[in-house]
Amino acid sequence: MKKEFKVVTQEAMYQGFFSLNRYQVQHSLFAGGWSEVLTRELFQRGNCVAVLLYDPDADKVVIIEQFRMGPMGQDNVREKAWLLEIVAGAIETGETAEAVAYRESEEEAGCVVQEMRLINEFYTSPGGTSEKISLFYGRIDATEVGGIHGLDHEHEDILVSTVRFSEAYAMIEDGRIESAIPIIAIQWLALNKHKL
Repeated sequence: MKKEFKVVTQEAMYQGFFSLNRYQVQHSLFAGGWSEVLTRELFQRGNCVAVLLYDPDADKVVIIEQFRMGPMGQDNVREKAWLLEIVAGAIETGETAEAVAYRESEEEAGCVVQEMRLINEFYTSPGGTSEKISLFYGRIDATEVGGIHGLDHEHEDILVSTVRFSEAYAMIEDGRIESAIPIIAIQWLALNKHKL
């Protein structure tokens, strides 16, 4: 069976920090033929990178904390709008994912990466957003990592700290880390840190 889709119409609904488009689409069916015309909204985010910064000699993971809009609309507990995450950022036109990974590591965490390795690429929420993440492992020296980082002109206010790997993993198990990207990254580290 040949997998195909057709865009019947496309309408820009919103253009801002992100954009939202409404599509009418049809797609081929596994049993043959075509689906009915479906109306779907697509959140256009652009592609991003995320970097798991880790010092294998000290067995320490870099964790960042920052204000996020998503949880603000989800929970009534105000503190829940600050998430524990890993370094991440958007890929701008003309940039490679790896170059962005190096840049964001320095801007958001003050880290100079000694070695960068692609872990995997994946969609964050393919049912409604176009965003694809390139997830990297960045080897760092955690000796002097910490403090408040980020770019003023991007209104970033990022608290940076290091924790032992066992504590980072405990943060997943007890629910302190609620964002999918660091969960995926730290679980990857649990399976692969013996190779690093």
